[in-house]
This record gives sequence, structure tokens and C-alpha cells, in this order.
Amino acid sequence: MSIYNYEVETIKGEKKTLSEYKDQVLLIVNTASKCGFTPQYKELQKLYDELGGKGFTVLGFPCNQFMGQEPGENDDIESFCEINYGVKFPMHSKVDVNGENAHPLFVELAAQAPGLLGSKAIKWNFTKFLVNSKGEVVERFSPNTSPSDIKPKIEQLLEEV
Repeated sequence: MSIYNYEVETIKGEKKTLSEYKDQVLLIVNTASKCGFTPQYKELQKLYDELGGKGFTVLGFPCNQFMGQEPGENDDIESFCEINYGVKFPMHSKVDVNGENAHPLFVELAAQAPGLLGSKAIKWNFTKFLVNSKGEVVERFSPNTSPSDIKPKIEQLLEEV
């Protein structure tokens, strides 16, 4: 199934399908506000600022599955991201990324781009999935990968559009 068929809920509670991002390069990230990787929000926003007008979007999905590092409600998360990191890229309602309640989008992302040794599990907050303009997952990046290190790959995909 194409990622464009998946329904998501924005951080404000609006239901949408990912079809509105058709023909765009996407970086889909599971996020958390109380994680050692949380400062990556700043780099993600910088990528969005620099490449957003060229057919690129960052999609953030808060997740509380990793040591309870995203305990807040959607309003709290939205305020935190905006006040502390100036986040303007689309944020979504909290989701599970693993287990029986995992959001179908993350099940699909993990299936298309398995992790180390073929694992489909998402290991931690700020795992990143790079999706080309056809809706295909190109690569999975670990939480340790800085968003700025992904920029050349994003630019390459934008040139292919």
C-alpha cells in the first residue's frame, strides 16, 4: 500500500491522508520532547526552512513508547515544539510506532526500510524515514543521525523530481 493512502491526525486533531504530500520528498520522524535527541527539532526545522519551498516536508509524530519521553498531551507538545524550537513543520497526534497498537503508517515505513539485521522494530525516538516523491521509503536513519547529515540525500531526491 502507498504511504499516500494512510490517514493521520494532525496535532490539532484534524484527520488527513498523506495524499496531500504526493510528489514531495518527506522525512518522517517519531519525536519526543524529553529525549536526549530532542534538540534535533532545531535541525529538522532548519531543513524544512531551507528545502520546504522546493518540494520537501518534515512530518513529526510524537511517540511515548520509549521510556515515557513524550508524556504530554497534543497541546503541550505543540507549545513545547513551537516555543523551544520554532517548529513550523507539520506535527501530528501522538502515535505508537511499535507493537499491536502501532500506527499503520509506521508499520509500513518499517516494512519498507527495515533496521539493523532486518529488524522492523523502531529502536528509539527520532528514527527518521526518508521517502521519495513517489511515496517509496528510500532509507531509514538512526536517532544518532543528524538531520543535517541527511540533507545531501534529500537534495539528490529533490533533483530527481
